[in-house]
Amino acid sequence: MSSLTIRSMTPAELDLAVEWAAAEGWNPGLEDAAAFRAADPDGFRMAFLDDEPAACISVVRYGEAFAFLGFYICRPPLRGRGIGYALWQDSLDWLGERGIGLDGVVDQQANYRKAGFVLAHRNVRYASDLLPLVEPGERDPALLPIDAELAERIAAYDSAHCGWARPRFLEAWLAPAETRHGTALVEDGELRGYGVLRQAREGMKVGPLFAADARTAERLLSDFTIRAGNHRLFLDVPEPNAAGVALARDFGLEPVFETARMYRGPAPDLPLEEVFGITSFELG
Repeated sequence: MSSLTIRSMTPAELDLAVEWAAAEGWNPGLEDAAAFRAADPDGFRMAFLDDEPAACISVVRYGEAFAFLGFYICRPPLRGRGIGYALWQDSLDWLGERGIGLDGVVDQQANYRKAGFVLAHRNVRYASDLLPLVEPGERDPALLPIDAELAERIAAYDSAHCGWARPRFLEAWLAPAETRHGTALVEDGELRGYGVLRQAREGMKVGPLFAADARTAERLLSDFTIRAGNHRLFLDVPEPNAAGVALARDFGLEPVFETARMYRGPAPDLPLEEVFGITSFELG
């Protein structure tokens, strides 16, 4: 008789889950796993069938009131046997009374609604194969690399735009890395936006891209476009941000995928007009 066990993943098991995500076409970043795990080491959970990895999910906790769910995958040969659902239910119970957000594939919305999730908006992934649309020239003096001096200000700015504080994640996400680069726009001493460009399995992803207005977002995205060079560029835009949708299209990006942002419990009050790109579908 088969036995099913569920527990938090080890780092090696999280690496395996990232491989599963890549096989699903989710295109994870090359160095995402360590930063994701920093957000909540116990928040990445795996189901084992007879001690063999069978399904995974992330339920990353942000304090006592909120969590974000993602990475929900069951190995294709094992689907239809209730393994994924068992992991899902166990993980929701493990979260307790926290509010929960997720970015789910659209065809699963009905199932998420049955579990108490309510649609907030769509996120649309835009991508392009075009060469840079902005010619390299004199660097915008307001664009600064994110260093330790800026990190505290970035953390406060980030929490206002994603709905929760995530200091451990940001410490890893903003740390210098060969495949990831963070940029802030500071003008007259005011932090007006920031973003991160990272290398993925395919191309380069921008996320997050938070900015006070469309012009600030454009200046940041112009810099990232130059840095991306000939790589394909991806940007995940909340559909209610009409200026963000227009910006993506102005840069030659076209929609290639979408998710449903849904919440169970109170939804955070986000300034979506300043969210030009979410961080990731795994962590919000």
